[in-house]
Amino acid sequence: MKNVPDTALGRMYREHINFILSKDIESLLDQYTDDAVLISSFMKTPLYFYGREGLREHMQGILGIDGLETEIVFWAETESPQTLMITEQITMQAGGGESQMRFADSWVLRDGKIAIHFAGMVQHSDGSLA
Repeated sequence: MKNVPDTALGRMYREHINFILSKDIESLLDQYTDDAVLISSFMKTPLYFYGREGLREHMQGILGIDGLETEIVFWAETESPQTLMITEQITMQAGGGESQMRFADSWVLRDGKIAIHFAGMVQHSDGSLA
């Protein structure tokens, strides 16, 4: 992980990525509120995942990821309300090959847990822009 600030949300983000690297879905889900919503643009059309079971469905995709490397290219956060907006350059191994993509993630937290997560794709592995 590169360019992650040493703030409360920076530490939470590091923990989030480490849960992905260790494929620890339960600990990853514990970072979210019970009624969380995750909106994903990874498939080029919006997908919505609600609550713990919906998020668990979305998180199954991390089981096929190896060698995840993230570099933050944009970071913004607020304390009240607690929010995070980032853009990441991602390199990972999946499906037998290396992929490079650019993600944009935004979190809205409630009581220290992610209540809303916008999981966005900015640039797909084929180089196309979202």
